[in-house]
Amino acid sequence: MRWTYPFLLLLIMLLALLVFWKNIVVTINAGEGGVLFKRWGGTVVDKTYEEGLYTIFPWDILTPYNLRAQQEKHEFDVLSKQGLTIHLKISIRFHPDKEMIGILHKNIGPEYLESVVIPEIESVIRRYFGQFNDDELYTSKKAILETILNDSTKQLSDKFIILEDLIIRKMEFPSAIQESIQNKITQYHKFKAYEYKVERERLEAKRKIIEAEGISQYKNLISKNITQEYLQWAGIQATLELAKSNNAKVVVIGSSKDGLPIILNSDSQSVPLKNKNEKSQ
Repeated sequence: MRWTYPFLLLLIMLLALLVFWKNIVVTINAGEGGVLFKRWGGTVVDKTYEEGLYTIFPWDILTPYNLRAQQEKHEFDVLSKQGLTIHLKISIRFHPDKEMIGILHKNIGPEYLESVVIPEIESVIRRYFGQFNDDELYTSKKAILETILNDSTKQLSDKFIILEDLIIRKMEFPSAIQESIQNKITQYHKFKAYEYKVERERLEAKRKIIEAEGISQYKNLISKNITQEYLQWAGIQATLELAKSNNAKVVVIGSSKDGLPIILNSDSQSVPLKNKNEKSQ
């Protein structure tokens, strides 16, 4: 009889342990950090529980936080400076600050993605998109995104969240506006191509003028320095060189006073050089 009460007490304790096992034994998995909330004492903000197995009082709560890089895809509408509705599809890569998850848990809680990350990024994007026209947003997306990323990173770091990257996956304009913007871009590139052609033709015309001036100067120089005597001497030298060859040839003496001999190739035997005043025998 005396063993009945201790046995019942042990049985009750075992049942209580089984019932509250999940509240007493808590596992912090790989890539996680834990924040302890004490029923009498509040949130422990100066300690992050590392990976491992912990036993706590059943009335306390140990909340795990994912410390790995996380990615969230989100869609929403924004207005441009002209009041045009633009549908954005973005990707957010982020993770909580490991050393500050105690304060994050106390001030914001585990639902920080929906309560802080997305609203803050939406706010920054809406503010910057409202400063640009439709075509500026379409053509300057990369530069605008860098500014948005820098501003969003600062805003979230104040909330103990680290923003790794922000990507605009797609920017959807109304079909009529998109066609108009693409037409503007096409016309712009056509204009640039036309400018290039005009500049190329201008340079080609300048090249031809320079070439013509060079040819003209060359002709003037030659005409001033080449005399009739030089031309006769050059003709005689060329005739002598031709006469030295072994090929059969005919030499015709010019009829004028200063005429030069002309040598013609022939399959017949060579004809001796005759003076124009001699009579043929």
